[in-house]
Amino acid sequence: MDVDAESKMNLSHREVRVLLLHEFRLGHKATEAASNICGTMGQGLVSTRTAQRWFNHFKNGDLELDDLPRSGRPMEVDVDLLKQLIEEDPRLTLRCLAEQLGCSHTTVEKHLNELGKTWKYGVWIPHELSAHQLQQRVDACMDLITSHRNYQWLSNLITGDEKWVLYVNYTRRRQWLSAGQTGVATPKADLHPKKLMLSVWWGIKGVIHWEVLPNGYTITADLYCQQLDRVAEKLKGKQDRVYFLHDNARPHVAKSTREKLLKLGWITIPHPPYSPDLAPTDYHLFRSLSNDLRDKKFDDESDVKTELVKFFDEKSQDFYERGIMSLPERWQQVLDSNGKYISEN
Repeated sequence: MDVDAESKMNLSHREVRVLLLHEFRLGHKATEAASNICGTMGQGLVSTRTAQRWFNHFKNGDLELDDLPRSGRPMEVDVDLLKQLIEEDPRLTLRCLAEQLGCSHTTVEKHLNELGKTWKYGVWIPHELSAHQLQQRVDACMDLITSHRNYQWLSNLITGDEKWVLYVNYTRRRQWLSAGQTGVATPKADLHPKKLMLSVWWGIKGVIHWEVLPNGYTITADLYCQQLDRVAEKLKGKQDRVYFLHDNARPHVAKSTREKLLKLGWITIPHPPYSPDLAPTDYHLFRSLSNDLRDKKFDDESDVKTELVKFFDEKSQDFYERGIMSLPERWQQVLDSNGKYISEN
C-alpha cells in the first residue's frame, strides 16, 4: 500500500475539515484547497464540492467542525398515525406521508412494508355511483334476497347481453428484458376496429341461444324483441317458468320490450343501473370469453363464429351453473358494502 492511500484511510472527517479550515485561513480558494489536500494526503480524499460547501460555512462565520445532531427526520414514526393517514386516503404518496409524519420517505416505506402494504393501482370501476344509485343497488339486492324462501328459482333463470367481438385482439404483455432492449412490439388498436355484435342468452345448463349481428347492425328494441322470440322458441317444451335478467340498456327497457316480456310470461327480476357486477353475463361469461379471445385474429365472420362455437361448447355445465349460483353471494356483498361495487380478484 502506498503512503497516499494509507494517509487517506487514517484521516477522520474532522481532520479533513481541519485541513480545509487551514487552507481557508491561508486565503486559498476551495478548488485550490481540495487540490492541495489531495496532492499531499492522497488522491480522492476530499472533493471540490465538499471543499466549497465547507468554505461557505467558514465564510459565514461557522467554524464548527463536528457533525451536529440531525433534526427533523427521526428514524421512528408514529405507526398509529401512519395507519390513520392511509386509511383516510390510501393514495397518499411516500413523500406526502413523510412530510406529514416528519420523517424520511425510506422510513415510511419500511413501516408500510412491515404493515403488509404495497403500492399498486386501484381497480377500475364501471361508474362513479351517486348516493341514489348506491341505494338502488341495496334495495334491489334486498328485494332479491328476501323475495323467495330459497334460491331454487335460480335454476329457472335466463340471462343475456351483448358484446362487441373484435377481429383482431391485441394484448400488450410484460416481458423480461435487458437494459436497452425494446422487446416484442404490440400494435395499437385501430380507432375503428372491425368487429361484430354478439348476443347470447344462457342459464345454469348452458347457452340457450346466441347470434352474431351482420356487420353494421346494432341492437334496437324491435330487433331485441325478435331475438327474445327466438330464445322463447328454443325454450319451448324445456322450461315452463322463466325468470329473466337483463341490464338497463335502452332496447332492454323500451315499452315494446316490456310488452313482449309480459306476453311471453317471463318474470323480469330487478337489476339496478350501472351494475355489471350483478350481471352473470358480464362478470362471468364475457369475462371468460375476453380471456379466450386474447391475442387471437380472425379473417372473417365465419372464423369468429367458429371460435364462439368452440368456446361455448368447451365450457362445462358446472361453469354455467357457477356463474348463476354466485348471484346470492354477490347480492349479500352489495348489502354488506352499502351498495359499493364488488371487488373482482
